[in-house]
Amino acid sequence: MTSTALTLFNSLTRQPEPFVPVHPGEARVYSCGPTVYNYPHIGNMRAYVFADVLGRVLTWKGYRLTHVINITDVGHLTDDADQGEDKMEKMAAARSQSIWDIAEHYTQAYWQDVAALNIRQPAQWTIATDYIDRMIAFAERIAPRHCYELDSGLYFDVSTVADYGRLARAHTDEGEGRIEAVEGKRNAADFAIWRKTPAGETRQMEWESPWGRGAPGWHLECSVMSGEVLGFPFDIHTGGIDHREIHHPNEIAQNQAFCDCGGLGEAANSGARIWMHNNFLVERSGKMSKSSGEFLRLQLLIDRGYHPLAYRMLCLQAHYRSELEFSWDGLGAALVRLKRLLTAARNVVDAAADGAALADAQAAVTHPKLTPLLEKFDAALSDDLNTPVALTVLEEAVAVKKVDAAQKGALVAAMLSALGLPLAEREALRIRPIAAQIGEDEIEAALTRRKAARADKDFALSDALRDELAAKGVEVMDGDPLGWEWKLG
Repeated sequence: MTSTALTLFNSLTRQPEPFVPVHPGEARVYSCGPTVYNYPHIGNMRAYVFADVLGRVLTWKGYRLTHVINITDVGHLTDDADQGEDKMEKMAAARSQSIWDIAEHYTQAYWQDVAALNIRQPAQWTIATDYIDRMIAFAERIAPRHCYELDSGLYFDVSTVADYGRLARAHTDEGEGRIEAVEGKRNAADFAIWRKTPAGETRQMEWESPWGRGAPGWHLECSVMSGEVLGFPFDIHTGGIDHREIHHPNEIAQNQAFCDCGGLGEAANSGARIWMHNNFLVERSGKMSKSSGEFLRLQLLIDRGYHPLAYRMLCLQAHYRSELEFSWDGLGAALVRLKRLLTAARNVVDAAADGAALADAQAAVTHPKLTPLLEKFDAALSDDLNTPVALTVLEEAVAVKKVDAAQKGALVAAMLSALGLPLAEREALRIRPIAAQIGEDEIEAALTRRKAARADKDFALSDALRDELAAKGVEVMDGDPLGWEWKLG
């Protein structure tokens, strides 16, 4: 197979670019992780499905991957700016709990969602509070040329670096990524490197520094952790599109200052050669906001009877740079598609004669019906992670007839791995809604009676049994080509 060159869309240059690693044969990736003050909503989790797909594609292309995701447990303010409360401190006060307990609880909850969505573990989780000394050292290095001190903290002067705001495409003095006004700032876009604890106050998380007792600014954390673990410049920095306007331009400015780099005409001066951003998940009912109470988190989907992999499938069906609209009907359709794909794939992979290793799958495929599918799949992934096309090619590979069973099994298994879809029996993808008042044995018994009634052409009894199940919250999906299917609605 002739492998297609990997091309990725660089948010910094606003154009697709060939992936050329900083270190030959390696791929070093940093992803902005969660602020662990609350449960992540499903829109947050789209960023990690996207980052996982990126990592899997880099593995598919043969690179040795080092992927780092951070955990922000200090420093992120409620308005992403330089005023307001620290999100962690605010939640700890609201819950009357230790801020450290809050961080631990919501970190574990986030990791549970990561596992449920079949997101691979990164090479390293970096915890912000483990890097405080290095953050202070970083700030000390850049402060003489790039920072100034106010009563409220140490601020970065954005006029001291070239091309500030290019990532956000700011065209005004304030820019798209404008930071809220703080008295004494030289420029509207200047941002906090270190925030002093106000006189007379004590925070649960605060440290001594050359600028007084306080805590690091949110933007400082990612510059320090990415540079410490991956080294500047590294290959790819990912995050949600909301980070493109404030957080990432500020990271870039810090990186330029630390590395004593020039303008952003040279992308590597930003700290990373490629910046990638997934678009928003759009939900019309307003339940994407954590202030809404019962916001859309992964556990809510599970409580309603949807396997979490249905959400992964929903994400794969849209390109990561496109807005993705969430609806329950759309999630249900994604679940049905997933069940049909994985049931058929299970039969294909089980039929493989020699169980070829996934790493050898591409080389093992030589059948004239299979090599074009492998090339189409590789081309889709190489075209800026075009997962919607890759999914359709996977389904073609599952359905192709009269080919070598071992090669087909190895190819399908490798394609599933590249998309992060684990083999599973359809029954394993069925989840009982938390509010269901009927047992699965009772459902299956009623469906068996209904099958017999339809075989006897007793459609009145068949309809009566369907209506009886519907009254108990069970939707019978007639016409499923893979067998009788149902879901609790």
